[in-house]
Amino acid sequence: MTRNKTIKLAAAALCSVMLGATVSLAAESDVELLEAEFHHEGIFGSFDRPSVQRGFQVYRTVCAGCHGLKYMAFRNLGAIGYDEDQIKAIAAEYDITDGPNDDGEMYDRAGIPSDHLPSPYPNEKAARASNNGALPPDLSLITKAREDGTHYVYSLLQGYVDPPAEVEVPEGMNYNEYFPGHMIAMAQPLYGDDVEYQDGTEASIRQEAHDLAAFLTWVAEPKLEERKETGLKAILFLVIFSGIFYAYKRKIWADLH
Repeated sequence: MTRNKTIKLAAAALCSVMLGATVSLAAESDVELLEAEFHHEGIFGSFDRPSVQRGFQVYRTVCAGCHGLKYMAFRNLGAIGYDEDQIKAIAAEYDITDGPNDDGEMYDRAGIPSDHLPSPYPNEKAARASNNGALPPDLSLITKAREDGTHYVYSLLQGYVDPPAEVEVPEGMNYNEYFPGHMIAMAQPLYGDDVEYQDGTEASIRQEAHDLAAFLTWVAEPKLEERKETGLKAILFLVIFSGIFYAYKRKIWADLH
């Protein structure tokens, strides 16, 4: 089996990871997730645009063959640093089903910025038929489907290791130390050098996992930075007015002391 075919099969099996994660939310893994610094974390954190763009590149290369991002329109890419011409060029690479036309028929056309990323399958039955009956989930909100979802995705993508000697892995399953129960149907999706980053960054497994986790977090929470900014303004407002009211209270009650 060629390496490219292995990658495609891994991407196709990603549905098993996400479906299994949804079903097994209560079965938390006893393994501590890998530590990593993500620029968007913390009160003052914001998304690292170059990293998120690299994550989009990993998504298109490894994941998009089976998993859509139905809540993301091409024009949303402007928020992570793509200009209008780049967005138009990216959208035009996709075929969008539209219609009906004057003859009542559906037709395909090149994508435009206002379109949402299309599903890789024409319908649910086609998706299940291509994945042994499993329905590949949409990844738009995948990092919000699990506690500490960013670090979970980051860890899961790097969690393929040889099982302990006493553990027998069933046929068709793989051992992943960060997946609840450790048995996962998805084959290892990242091997390193799966993409050639446009900015020249070395495409190690760790880097690809980090960038993909950052990208999927941005997709799930595109307004994260705005919420943080609004929250900081609200806190500043409350601090200032608390000071004003405290000073006013002292003035009113000064004659009683």
